[in-house]
Amino acid sequence: MTEVTISEEDRRLLGLWAADRAERVLPLFEARAPSDPRPREAIDGIRAYARGDLRKGPLRSLALAALAAAREVGDPAATAAARAAGYSAAAPYIHALATPHQAKHALAPAMYAAHARELAAGGDTGVGDDEIRRAIEHAPPAVRSIVRQMPAFSPGRSRLDAFRHRLDAALRLAP
Repeated sequence: MTEVTISEEDRRLLGLWAADRAERVLPLFEARAPSDPRPREAIDGIRAYARGDLRKGPLRSLALAALAAAREVGDPAATAAARAAGYSAAAPYIHALATPHQAKHALAPAMYAAHARELAAGGDTGVGDDEIRRAIEHAPPAVRSIVRQMPAFSPGRSRLDAFRHRLDAALRLAP
């Protein structure tokens, strides 16, 4: 395993990109669970961290709470949207060893946002593909740098694996 070099500023930029991905699908969760604030709190938390208004520590609880909301909502698109929010709050938790698990911290918000949109559109793969394309287009250089330090993903078997592979491959290329 190789070591990853990620500055605090890179973590903040990754967090903003992740929050943007999750916020695009948050209405899918809120339509099914309007009184459950946990995914929105996770997105708000990562944005506060990115601005320097919140330390990294509280993000763990916010991420876990949003992931619990995902397990409880009972609708596949809403579940994926809440997971995007939870993983966005977890994005800065990448640590020094480059592993596939660490790479998931960087890519999961975009993967789950695409999955949520696709599920909400009745399985229309074009909708998911468009969301992945948007995530790639809006990825700042810091996100690309983080991904390049991680092991590359193979295509896998599931739709989420396909999203992850496409994101990974595209983000490794020069913008």
